[in-house]
Amino acid sequence: MQVSVENTGGLERRLTVQVPAERIDEEVGTRLQSMSRSVRLDGFRPGKVPLKVVERKYGKQVRLEVVNKVIHSTLQEALAQENLRPAGEPRIEPNESLPGGVLEYVATFEVFPDLAGAIDDHFTITRPVVEVTDADVNTMLDKLRRQRATWNEVEREARLDDQVVIDFEGTINGEPFSGNKGENMPVVLGSTSMIPGFEEQLIGVSSGVEKTLKVTFPDNYPSAEVAGKDAEFSIKVHAVSEMVLPELDDDFARAFGVADRGMEGLREEITSNMQRELKQLMKGHLKDQVFSGLLEKNQVEAPRSLVENEIVQLRSQQEYQGLDTDTLQKTAERRVKLGILISEIVKQNQIQTDPDRLREAVETIASSYEKPDEVIQWYYGNQEMLAGIQSAVLEEQVVDWLLEKGSLKSEDKQTTFEELADAVRQPKG
Repeated sequence: MQVSVENTGGLERRLTVQVPAERIDEEVGTRLQSMSRSVRLDGFRPGKVPLKVVERKYGKQVRLEVVNKVIHSTLQEALAQENLRPAGEPRIEPNESLPGGVLEYVATFEVFPDLAGAIDDHFTITRPVVEVTDADVNTMLDKLRRQRATWNEVEREARLDDQVVIDFEGTINGEPFSGNKGENMPVVLGSTSMIPGFEEQLIGVSSGVEKTLKVTFPDNYPSAEVAGKDAEFSIKVHAVSEMVLPELDDDFARAFGVADRGMEGLREEITSNMQRELKQLMKGHLKDQVFSGLLEKNQVEAPRSLVENEIVQLRSQQEYQGLDTDTLQKTAERRVKLGILISEIVKQNQIQTDPDRLREAVETIASSYEKPDEVIQWYYGNQEMLAGIQSAVLEEQVVDWLLEKGSLKSEDKQTTFEELADAVRQPKG
């Protein structure tokens, strides 16, 4: 078997493989000989079909099967011989294989970038210094009150936090577009549920008012039909209502499942939940910084095929739906590059998934279900699903390993719960 490799630029490689004719012809001959002893054809007794007849009837099909098998096996041999690691499925271009002729095929693929050297992990991160304060608990209580607010219709101009019920009809350059109409739609002013500039122009309206709003759809708006375009909305106001917040009393506490000690018990429950969330936020913040530092210090080329596959995966996840193509591209590239760096750190330092941490992660997921034991069994019986959790656990272990190694410098930084939450929830790309 002869193998040659051509670097066609970047990470792409073109592998040409030549397989001696004897390897193909012998396998084809063996298969046809075996078939002649078992095949049934009209006019011949079983086991007495001449080899030439079998070859004439089944030769092309058998040769095709043998060629496909040989390509698969020799490709693995050639990749191992040349020490190549394809990133994604190779694209095969076989030439026609004729009896007595050499089999030649070309495999084109991208390889993983070479990271044989030490990975630079000397950079500085900040460790957030934050605690759950009474003010944070009050902010959460206010959010809970707003979730259970009622609306009282008023005869005055609309203010921030009021609810305005409107009909609307939008046009772009005088033409309608998909989803441009709505009737009796409630809009809470200041909720940012509408596109930028829409709610602000409703402040000061009153029941019966008709007006035209001028707005611009964001460039990253999910619908490409209207993204980045100027629009006009004709609106009619049906009602203005003010928010009525429930009292912070025992009834309010019971509505959230706290039957003991009323509001004091609810405050304790909220504090406990926020402290648990704070631990996760701090862990996520450190992880984001470590990964960002690795990317900044180590320039990695991302194979196009892996980035394209990652974009497909992102589009299937609800949190990424609606993002513009450029943001998806950057996010996918970041994830692919991180995956390559993490894999290399794991390989170079022989880091293995901690089974106890994996079990803990699975149990945490299962705890939100009615029958957690069944969910745990399901995960451990489904290797594909378990692999996703293993990957996340391994990422956490890599972060811990880097933090414990001592190559990272850290600085304390005073922050608040909300600031930390906003930093962690920012999309990474």
